[in-house]
Amino acid sequence: MSLEAFPQSRLAAIIESDLFYKFRTSWITVGAFVVTLVIVLAAVLAPWIAPHDPFDVSTLSLWDSELPPVWAEGGDPRFLLGTDNQGRDVFSAILYGSRISLAVGFVSVAFAMVIGIVIGLVSGYFGGAIDAFFMRIADVMLSFPTILVALLVSGIVRGALPREMHDSAALIVLVFAITVTTWVQYARTVRSSTMVERSREYVYAAQLVGRKPFAILFSHILPNVMGPVLVIATINLAMAILIEATLSFLGVGMPPTNPSLGTLIRVGNEYLFSGVWWVVIFPSLTLVALVLAVNLLGDWLRDALNPKLR
Repeated sequence: MSLEAFPQSRLAAIIESDLFYKFRTSWITVGAFVVTLVIVLAAVLAPWIAPHDPFDVSTLSLWDSELPPVWAEGGDPRFLLGTDNQGRDVFSAILYGSRISLAVGFVSVAFAMVIGIVIGLVSGYFGGAIDAFFMRIADVMLSFPTILVALLVSGIVRGALPREMHDSAALIVLVFAITVTTWVQYARTVRSSTMVERSREYVYAAQLVGRKPFAILFSHILPNVMGPVLVIATINLAMAILIEATLSFLGVGMPPTNPSLGTLIRVGNEYLFSGVWWVVIFPSLTLVALVLAVNLLGDWLRDALNPKLR
C-alpha cells in the first residue's frame, strides 16, 4: 500500500466504523459537537476574531460604558453584545474569558488523568499495602463535596503565597485545586479495570517472556483500560469548567483584570438589577452552552463505548 493510500484507507475505515455511524445518526450529539467546536475555535482564535482587546486599557473609554447590545435602543454597532461598566466589549471579553476557562479545564483534566491513571494502574496491579494506601486517600477525598475540597485547597495555596502573587498565580492555583479534587475518579476506574486485566492470558504471557511490571502496565494493560478513562475525561472537562467558574464567581479564582467566564458572571451579577443585564446574561449563556454540549458528548461517548449497548 502506498503512503498516499494509507491516510485515505484510515479515513474510510473511520467513516465506515460503528462509532462514527452512531455519531452521525444522533442529531443531539452532532449539535453538541458543533456547539463545542464553535466555542473552542472562537476561544482559540480570539486574538484574531475579537473586535476589541478587553485587556488593553488604552482602548477603553468610560464614554462607552454600559452600552446595550447592538439590537437594543442605544446600542452601538461597534459593540455587538454591549459593554460593561468599564467600556469593555462584552463579546470580546467572552471570547478571551472562554480561552481561560477552557485552558483551566483541559490542563486540569490532563493532569488529573495522568495522576489517576498512574495511581490506578499501580494500585490495581500490585495490590496490598500500596493499594490500601491510595484507596484510603481516595475514600477521604470522596467523602467531601468536590467544590468544598477545591475551595479548601485554593485557600491553603493562596494563604501560602504572598498577596502580590495571588493574581499572577491564580491560573496555576485553579489548575492545582481542580486536579487534586478530580484524580480520584480516574484512579478508582483504572484500578478496577486493572484488577480484571491482570489475570488475562496476555499479561501472563508478558510475564513469562520477562517483561518488567511497569512495561506490562503501560504497554499492555493501559491500552485496554482507556475506554472508560476517555468517557470520564470528557465529562470531567465540563465539571472542571464549572468548578473554575464557581471558584471565580466566589472571588477565589481568576481576577477581574484577567477574567474567565466565572469572573465575568461575578462582575456582571453586581449590575444585574440596575438594568445592565447583558453583562451577566451573555457570559452565563456561553458557560451553560459549553458545559451542556460537553456533557452531552460525554454521555454519548459513554453509551457508544459500552459493549452492553451495542
